[in-house]
Amino acid sequence: MASDFERQMNNDMMRMMKDMHDPGYTGDPNIDFLAMMIPHHQGAVDMARLMLVHGTDALTRSLAEGIISNQHTEIMAMQARLDALTSGDDPDLDAYPVLSGTRGVASD
Repeated sequence: MASDFERQMNNDMMRMMKDMHDPGYTGDPNIDFLAMMIPHHQGAVDMARLMLVHGTDALTRSLAEGIISNQHTEIMAMQARLDALTSGDDPDLDAYPVLSGTRGVASD
């Protein structure tokens, strides 16, 4: 019998996969990438929240907190860019949050 954590994790994973595929493909790799990555990153947030509810290891909980914070910032940046690409409005690229961390800082 699955634990509450396992049931919730499986539900979150299924929702993430559904949300990633729901938009379908537009033929524009930029839009398609962002439209699929936003729910993918939201799935990471949802899973990290489950860790905070069910997990007890302090270091893993700290990692989950970092995932929530970092993924939230990336989701906001991706959503802003997706909105700009789909509306035809292309604001100044400096308006987007600088994404760094494990990938390093984006260069010109």
